[in-house]
Amino acid sequence: MFETSPLHAGRYSYVPKIPEIFLDSIQSVKPIPTETIEPERDREALKRIFPNSYGKPAIKFIKGEGALEDKAIAVGVILSGGPAPGGHNVIAGLFDALKKANPQSRLIGFKGGPSGLIKGQYIDLSSEIVDQYRNTGGFDIIGTGRTKIETPEQFEESLENAKKLSLDALVIIGGDDSNTNAALLSEYFFQRGAPITVVGVPKTIDGDLKNEWIETSFGFDTATRVYSELIGNICKDASSGRKYWHFVKLMGRSASHITLECAFQTRPNVALISEEIEEKQMSLSQVVEIIANTIAARAAKGENFGIVVVPEGLIEFIPEIKKLIAQINDIIATSEAEYESLSRGEAQRSYIISRLPSECASLFSSLPESIQTQLCWDRDPHGNVQVSRIETEKLLAEMTSRRLQEMMAVGAYKAKFDYQTHFFGYEGRCAFPTNFDADYCYSLGYDACLLILHGLTGYIAAIRNLSAAPKDWLPGGIPIVSLMNIEHRHGEEKPVIKKAMVELEGKPFKAFAAMRDKWALSSDYRIPGSIQYFGPPSITDTPFITLQLEQRS
Repeated sequence: MFETSPLHAGRYSYVPKIPEIFLDSIQSVKPIPTETIEPERDREALKRIFPNSYGKPAIKFIKGEGALEDKAIAVGVILSGGPAPGGHNVIAGLFDALKKANPQSRLIGFKGGPSGLIKGQYIDLSSEIVDQYRNTGGFDIIGTGRTKIETPEQFEESLENAKKLSLDALVIIGGDDSNTNAALLSEYFFQRGAPITVVGVPKTIDGDLKNEWIETSFGFDTATRVYSELIGNICKDASSGRKYWHFVKLMGRSASHITLECAFQTRPNVALISEEIEEKQMSLSQVVEIIANTIAARAAKGENFGIVVVPEGLIEFIPEIKKLIAQINDIIATSEAEYESLSRGEAQRSYIISRLPSECASLFSSLPESIQTQLCWDRDPHGNVQVSRIETEKLLAEMTSRRLQEMMAVGAYKAKFDYQTHFFGYEGRCAFPTNFDADYCYSLGYDACLLILHGLTGYIAAIRNLSAAPKDWLPGGIPIVSLMNIEHRHGEEKPVIKKAMVELEGKPFKAFAAMRDKWALSSDYRIPGSIQYFGPPSITDTPFITLQLEQRS
């Protein structure tokens, strides 16, 4: 047993709150089909790839005597992808539900993510092990990894190792790619005649694995509260010193859900939403102008400080930047040998500029030298620009500084501009889960167990009505294939779960859009403070703001 802090020890005593239907015996819960859910697009292609899973209905669990066999089963579990707060409680809920159904059932944890299944590396999860991780952050109970099960050999090795352990089921806890793997494994096992139920659980702090059935992925509540505490602290620091503008980049490469939630939690002066920038086809200079104008307006009031919050994927949503990156990728791909023969520095930079169309060349030249360097030399194994490594917060801060100097030259800005930059990402991935995430994750584990016991392979756990008290949550599941589409990846057409973006016509974004002009000029920041685990429910159990707005009638 490792040494624990007082809070760590205190969290062991927390008993997750669960849907009322889960309080009875496992045999008193049964699934009933509701509506058939089809993918938004690529239906024929997906039907060919997933003939067993396609067209199945969503299900919800209700009270009623089910036709369950009272037999011991063996279930494997995988934690896949980046950690998210609450993963340990998914395993705890799954473990407890399995043991409640039959104390002789086994839960086997595959080590290090999907590679543990491929290599046959596992551990039997006992109550002594599981109890050490209840209500705690991290994925360290069995570790995680980003291996994708893609090749025929990997699928066959996965099946063989599952057979060696006499697995009846496999639970994959992960994000969009991980649950895509779950759907593919489910189909593969079925086609090979292996009676192994495969179930997914929705995880990602980015909040982009959701729809009307999956109201949020787990970990989002905790991560956004961690980031919001840090932003709130910076708001107080900015208000105290009154001399810095803080540019804060938050995780969220594909969608801006984290930035939107943190904006509601803290009310920064500027919060940029990638989806809106793409929708409006805004240029980089237009984005910079929004920030510079806000800074100038606040300076006119004598307030030379403020907060700018941006998602890490912002740069990929600016159409002209996206075009520039594609052009650079093409130039280097078609002339790689010639490009690599040049000395690093001005020679390679000049080579790229000389081959870019004039508009792209002008844009490239306008970027800070550090960003030009990243675009030229920081490349992934496929030779493409590593967009995720571009320091968007520094790019915006430097270009805003340049724009303010131009405004100063014509008398439109008359103050001093100093800035600090921050990136909050890993800080939020392994925090102790909030009570909401602890409850939700434990319930998801329970839900996954029921999907297994009823043989609902190819389904993902889905619990609805999450803005209500946990006793009123509505557990069920939907076919993973209903979330999917076909995308072009690495030269091939592949089935993948479609990421859920911020909906510009949705209630949360509209509420944000109605408030941001007021926030721009105000210094009345909202300071959420640190996550509270003990105290009145209004402080400890209230779910995140965007969820409340989405479900407000």
